[in-house]
Amino acid sequence: MIIVNNLKKPLILLLIVIAVGTLGFKTISNVSFIDALYMTVITISTVGFKEIHPFNETEKLFTIFLILTSIGVFGYVISVISEFIANNKLSEELKIKKVEKLIKKLKDHTIVCGYGRNGKQAVAKLQKYKKSCVVIENNEELLQELKLINTPYIVGDATNDEILKKAGVENANSLITVLSSDADNLFIVFSARQFKKDLVIISRATDESSSKKLKTAGADRVIIPNKLGGEHMASLVVTPDLVEFIDNLSIEGHSTTNIEEILVEDLPKEYINCSIAELDLRKKTGCTVIGFKTAEGNFVINPDASIKLQPKSKLIVLGQPNQILKLRQIF
Repeated sequence: MIIVNNLKKPLILLLIVIAVGTLGFKTISNVSFIDALYMTVITISTVGFKEIHPFNETEKLFTIFLILTSIGVFGYVISVISEFIANNKLSEELKIKKVEKLIKKLKDHTIVCGYGRNGKQAVAKLQKYKKSCVVIENNEELLQELKLINTPYIVGDATNDEILKKAGVENANSLITVLSSDADNLFIVFSARQFKKDLVIISRATDESSSKKLKTAGADRVIIPNKLGGEHMASLVVTPDLVEFIDNLSIEGHSTTNIEEILVEDLPKEYINCSIAELDLRKKTGCTVIGFKTAEGNFVINPDASIKLQPKSKLIVLGQPNQILKLRQIF
């Protein structure tokens, strides 16, 4: 801890004073260890308790030396503590420890490495969807922004294994790394995969070459922001209405059309192993099943109504906000 490191030197000096005082009284006064320790403590603490026997001149001179020495040490201790509090380091450390305790309790959270432009977008989306997340960042300005939005964070370099551990990588569900350096992202992906084999890892890349390396290292998905931006702009020319429709789809409930992802295990038990037709979402909620992800991870677009709802599979549902709300209420 920071406070222990700062107080280490004055505490050592204090222990030395106690040791010297105890040894001195034991030698000069020829008393037991407990009596010598007692005389040392009441002397340096200046509590005014009675001595175990009247002092001779040698004992009085040693006591004066001990008092003056202890005053200097106590003054030094007080100055270190005062400086520590004045610099707000104590409260800052207590906050860091509180956050670290909170992170240790998290399960199935997302770790976001880097709080730059892409990192901010990732955190905002996770928070809107009420997904717990922890950010790893070492830029002081960005850390101040994280404090303002009350987002748990770890100060440090995400390429460091110890920092990943502090962020709870072994208990996390997913990791997003969006550092500006592909080499750093590659290192993080490789390290995170060693910690947890089933961790969902999503990484940023600058080009196709880096993308292939990141997937080889263990990334489940690799996003190339520049490529996506260019493709999106071209699509606005080629199929503008289609792009506008897709852009209006939302999982946040703020648009006219929303998409919802439903894990089959979250449905009432009576629907497990039933067909999509037996679920009858259209009639009960007005929503439409537009996609299905099998337990093996394969996607089926516009799935047949006879498909069985097996555990570990997912439904992708389309509907208006009120229909999505009804879906959540019923299922």
